[in-house]
Amino acid sequence: MDGPNLLNPERRMLLAMQGQPTKSSWSLDEVLDVCEWNDQAVAVGAGHGLQNHGLVTLEETVLREVRLDGEGERALANGLLEARLWAWMSAQAKPTMGDLQTAFERHEAGPGVGLLKQLGVSIEGGVLQAADAEAVNSTIDQRTAFLHSLPRLSGELDDDLLAHFSGRRGLIATVEHTERSWAITEAGKGIPAEALVEQLVITDITPELLQTDAWKEAEFRRFDVTLEAASPRTGRSHPMQALIERIRTIFLEMGFSELVDDYVQSAGWNMDALFIPQDHPAREMQDTFYLEEPAEIPLDETLMASWKAVHEHGGETGSTGWGGAYSTDVSQRPLLRTHTTVNTVQYLAKHPNEACRVFSVDRVFRKEAIDRTHLPEFHQIEGIIVEEGANLQMLVTTLKTFYAKMGYPEVRVRPAYFPYTEPSLEIEVKWRGKWLELGGAGIFRPEVTEPLGITTPVLAWGMGLERLAMLVLGLDDIRQLYISDLDWLRQQPIL
Repeated sequence: MDGPNLLNPERRMLLAMQGQPTKSSWSLDEVLDVCEWNDQAVAVGAGHGLQNHGLVTLEETVLREVRLDGEGERALANGLLEARLWAWMSAQAKPTMGDLQTAFERHEAGPGVGLLKQLGVSIEGGVLQAADAEAVNSTIDQRTAFLHSLPRLSGELDDDLLAHFSGRRGLIATVEHTERSWAITEAGKGIPAEALVEQLVITDITPELLQTDAWKEAEFRRFDVTLEAASPRTGRSHPMQALIERIRTIFLEMGFSELVDDYVQSAGWNMDALFIPQDHPAREMQDTFYLEEPAEIPLDETLMASWKAVHEHGGETGSTGWGGAYSTDVSQRPLLRTHTTVNTVQYLAKHPNEACRVFSVDRVFRKEAIDRTHLPEFHQIEGIIVEEGANLQMLVTTLKTFYAKMGYPEVRVRPAYFPYTEPSLEIEVKWRGKWLELGGAGIFRPEVTEPLGITTPVLAWGMGLERLAMLVLGLDDIRQLYISDLDWLRQQPIL
């Protein structure tokens, strides 16, 4: 059939418009009515197709409607905050700030006084006073009437009142919507009616279609293969999840097994087992999330006796310990784990005489203030090697192999201090000409291994996943990893 290749909705819409050639424009509601459609998307799509063929013209008008938001709904029901404060103030013989703070909640009294001051109310000797009560009443009435008038188009509202309420959180919201209308062109009027008869249009040839003769009477849709097509948006892993999977793959290739365990742990396993003294600042509430429920996590008395001996005088390890008193109550306090090493050391306690290579990539929790480099919840990469003859050189070689597989062949280590390893190392990689510290490593001290019955060396290391992710993705703000920015996510490389 000659003429433009139209879809059935486009044919129906154009035929309806040809039926009233003198009508200058068609609104969306009129198109829906005459075409007997319920779905606006069908009408808009048909109009777009006809516009592309030059058969109709489109006119769009963006309207901004101002509506009540959540706080606005409450203000309409209960009265504006300044109106309630003014009513209270007007009913008092001597309205003082002290009385106001008693009559109203703190979250209302503070902002409310600011609103009253904007209305001309002053505070003299702790007493609220208004020089022009009529002006205050008039302004409050205008603001209340404004809220009662909503919803309305922004162009119909008083500019000063609109600006005032736009600066107050949660009272009003502006919603934009687009009104569309279409007008038929001369080219559209010239399409013969017989070319606009709706037919079965075939877009895909399937085996089921060829089993009948229906295709012989059908029309096949034509496609212009020269037109530019949008790139398909397919699903993909979040960059953090993709990085976790990449790290898992590398460790599995190196012969490690993955370890997964609980977030909730006891202070004993999280800190005492790792020879962290009970008066260490990291144990305080400002660094650790302690739990109220359960009240405690019971631990084996024999195990706690071993930790007590090691902490107070070194036990049988040859160490002098930390001195001071060890408390079993402190050991049994529940908390959210501050590192994944707590799970590693429990695994070792269950398998004290077995050689192993295990790793974990999991969440840990610390009471950090959120900024560009810190989060209260983050991920830690942890690994251990337990076998006869394990030594520092094996640890360094393993770390260099891991980072080389991650794409960072230049690795160096520096001496460091950690409570539960000796010797201890800091791991650095070279990135853009600079050395960046990415984690710590070392060999577990006897104070950690001997209470658990472990006699072979334990090589251990840990690093922050988010810091590594910032390096891989070229970020300077850790918060970007957890913001739902679809454009940014789509631009990230496949890891």
